[in-house]
Amino acid sequence: MNALVLAFLNSWRGLRHGARTERAVRQELVLLALGIPVALLLGATLWVRVALMVSLLLMLAAEFLNTAVEKLCDHVHPGHHPMIGTVKDLASAGTFMAQMAALLVWVAALVERLG
Repeated sequence: MNALVLAFLNSWRGLRHGARTERAVRQELVLLALGIPVALLLGATLWVRVALMVSLLLMLAAEFLNTAVEKLCDHVHPGHHPMIGTVKDLASAGTFMAQMAALLVWVAALVERLG
């Protein structure tokens, strides 16, 4: 049980640090806060509501992973390096794909609700 509590505390510290220091994380936290009540209203079924909320959580998770990669790259090689740039671009592309997946889920739910 101690390990579980420690893991939660580590995650909580990461969440707080990201929210304090990263604009993109703050923006996606706002989207999550606004998106949850909208998902509850927009989703026609329980599973659509879950999909809407999970898509936002996965988008935020990708943003945290992208931030972690960027911070690690900056720590390992503070100066400009083409390979580090490529690593950062790949992590950013992962974040973009998560955002596109969330957009797809939200558009599908909206089309289903209005159609």
